Amino acid sequence: MDHPIEETFLTSLKLTNFRSYQSFALKCDQRHVVLTGANGAGKTNILEALSFLSPGRGMRRAAYDLVARSAERGGDGTFAIHTELSGISGPVSIGTGVQTGSNGLVEPGRKVRINGANALTSERLLDHARLLWLTPANDGLFTGATADRRRFLDRMVLALDPLHGRRVTDFEKAMRSRNRLLEDPRCEPQWLEAVELQMSELGAAIVIARLQFTSALAAQFATAERAGPFPQADLALGGSLEATVQAHGDVDDAGHLEDFYSKTLRDGRHKDRAAGRTLHGPHRTDLFVRHRAKDMPAALCSTGEQKALLIGLVLAHARLVAHTTGAAPFLLLDEIAAHLDRERRASLFSLIDDLGGQAWLTGTDQSLFEAMGERAQCFHVEEGVITPV
Repeated sequence: MDHPIEETFLTSLKLTNFRSYQSFALKCDQRHVVLTGANGAGKTNILEALSFLSPGRGMRRAAYDLVARSAERGGDGTFAIHTELSGISGPVSIGTGVQTGSNGLVEPGRKVRINGANALTSERLLDHARLLWLTPANDGLFTGATADRRRFLDRMVLALDPLHGRRVTDFEKAMRSRNRLLEDPRCEPQWLEAVELQMSELGAAIVIARLQFTSALAAQFATAERAGPFPQADLALGGSLEATVQAHGDVDDAGHLEDFYSKTLRDGRHKDRAAGRTLHGPHRTDLFVRHRAKDMPAALCSTGEQKALLIGLVLAHARLVAHTTGAAPFLLLDEIAAHLDRERRASLFSLIDDLGGQAWLTGTDQSLFEAMGERAQCFHVEEGVITPV
């Protein structure tokens, strides 16, 4: 059953020593936010800061020492982000960043504080906000590396399953341990068996979560009244574990998949040792996307069609997140309007507005966002200074 959709919006953003911003403060209301300015003005840096309200390393996946303002510009290796927002659980104050310890050295990892209290893990951010983003770096998703599509898929799954990111991280750690054990001629068999058991449990959970997500997204596309200017997509997953689930016919049977993967790892030790890596598992999954109306692989569509497919995919995902969590997600859309004609821009803005969550959009030209009218608050960004338009 669908829950009533709660509106989500951010009212305050403060940055300290983040990228190009030594000190930055912005107050806003619950309307969408449009940031315009020349390339390199610092617009994307603001969206990146907001993306740290989600687990992980943000939309650019940058190392924290690159995110912190450089020493040449007065930084000390730390950075801080503070926000006030109305999210899934109501009004909340969230702070995150990298800080120095009592020894004066920069501490590893980033800390999260929610309403003034330290959060045990960054996954607790998902209790308050779900963030989805689309950037120019995603434009080559369908024709680029498999790893990029897999990361894109896992970000989508994480927005619905807060435990998914931790499973993926733990699986990768276990896999690296197995690879090291395979290189050691003195390795005891029981050590391999223990790590392979862990990998099979985590791997099965990852694959099932991904398959359940693609099924839920397909259902979301099916309920859409019309595709509009952004075509619907069909998603499929490619990999030996996915094929096993589909052949077995039960996406919820984790036990069967765990047994299969455990046997695959055990039987594949010789080949994996020779290859120097693990050849089968969720780390090899690929995401296949097809243009539904044309019944054509996304990779073979035109550049414009691929962009429209991506936007349609993100909008469908946003609707799914809203109906699943009961609260609309925040959308971070970098240079989203640059290659859309006037009609598609107007349609996109209306679809964003219908979602019920706050969207943050960037562009070089204010005229691109005229169709938003009073639905958005607009700011101009220039050399780290932001002014209302």
